[in-house]
Amino acid sequence: MGSTPLVVDLDGTLIRTDMLHECALRALRVSPGNVLRIPLWLSRGKAVLKEHLANLVGVDPAALPYNTELIEWLKEEKAKGRKLILCTASDVALATTIADHLAIFDEVMASDGVINLAGKHKALALIERFGHSGFDYAGNSNADIEVWRCARNAIVVNASRSVCKAAENCCAIEREFPTRDAGIKTWLRALRVHQWLKNLLLFVPLIAGHELENGTAWFSLCLAFFAFSICASAVYIANDLLDLESDRRHPRKRLRPFASGRIPAWKGVVVAPVLLLVSAAIGSFVGNAFMSWLIIYFVVTSAYSLLLKRIILVDCLVLALLYTLRIAAGAAAAALPLTFWLLAFSIFLFLSLAFVKRYAELETRLKDGKHKVHGRGYYTTDAPLIQSLGIGTGISSVLVLALYMNTDAVLKFYQTPQFVWGAVFVLLFWISWMWMKAHRGEMHDDPLVFAVKDRASQLAGLAFGMALIAGSVSWS
Repeated sequence: MGSTPLVVDLDGTLIRTDMLHECALRALRVSPGNVLRIPLWLSRGKAVLKEHLANLVGVDPAALPYNTELIEWLKEEKAKGRKLILCTASDVALATTIADHLAIFDEVMASDGVINLAGKHKALALIERFGHSGFDYAGNSNADIEVWRCARNAIVVNASRSVCKAAENCCAIEREFPTRDAGIKTWLRALRVHQWLKNLLLFVPLIAGHELENGTAWFSLCLAFFAFSICASAVYIANDLLDLESDRRHPRKRLRPFASGRIPAWKGVVVAPVLLLVSAAIGSFVGNAFMSWLIIYFVVTSAYSLLLKRIILVDCLVLALLYTLRIAAGAAAAALPLTFWLLAFSIFLFLSLAFVKRYAELETRLKDGKHKVHGRGYYTTDAPLIQSLGIGTGISSVLVLALYMNTDAVLKFYQTPQFVWGAVFVLLFWISWMWMKAHRGEMHDDPLVFAVKDRASQLAGLAFGMALIAGSVSWS
């Protein structure tokens, strides 16, 4: 066995992703104008397309999601004296970079801008190089069946049942590395269903306006909630696809479904537009005013994913705006007016939470010994300034709430407004608590998700609500 060369495929086999898809997504992020040239390149052949994309964006081999179990086995085979060949349809520049990084392959065979080394082309090249049945081959897809037909043994990696059965009909199976199917839990993580909690902000105008008995508004807001949530999931998928490299450098984000390769990138490209259509269909039942806010939200969050999140301070301002847009959309869905006090309070509060998010990320990178956050404009030395800005904007939100207590609206909505002052002290505690947790390095990537799970935040929310209820009751 040791004398028989072992040929290994790259896309979907050695790595849990496809380099063509990765390069196309990276090109969209770093050079959107060049993406328009993809149809022209493709018209000249797939090998030409791969060569141009490889030259345009390159690859960081250390950040790719490797099949670690397969690599460990390959190292064992290498130690036995077996010759390892990386043979892939990806461009030769990318394949060589990856092979150099792993340092286990003796030879690289790949697409060269003229021949797309896949399927029959790969089989013919291997027969010419090693002879019929003169090599063993590790692959994962239908395109590899042609190769297995001329191989001695098959190593089936991360393949579907139909591909496994086809491989058995072609040659003997030497080893099988089972696939990791993306189940419903993986897809729920990709859709970030837990982030739908943010969209409960749509109901804030209804509660703040004391319209709890408005059944029509409740129905419209429920539809608006699902429209906003589904739209947000589509944007989350798009953001993850455009941020693959940065996510893979992050200690927690690298485990996300697309970054880890649990879900192929092409599935995200298909699912995201479908979700947008579903969101638009639901939103159309709510009304034109709501749809306008939904479209604005989509445009702003898309701009954030493509560009704005890489601009220091602007990224935090946009995050605060996106939170506030939910409140504006909720007011439109319920046909309720937006007050100056609610908007001012929301902007300052959410800006503080946006700074919490960025500060927590900077602290994480600092502990990892990094000087700069990849894909962002921040340095870890910016953390103290971000902390000061965040605490200042948080206190400003408390001040806005305190000033609101001296308006006629409070007398209109609350029979005993002195009890409502308790909400001011609760908010002051909660802002301070969130920043204390961030300072100690105990903050989640998303402050609102942290707040939902944090016991002190839960008690603060309960106390805040009790203060408002107490103020609404006449105690005479």
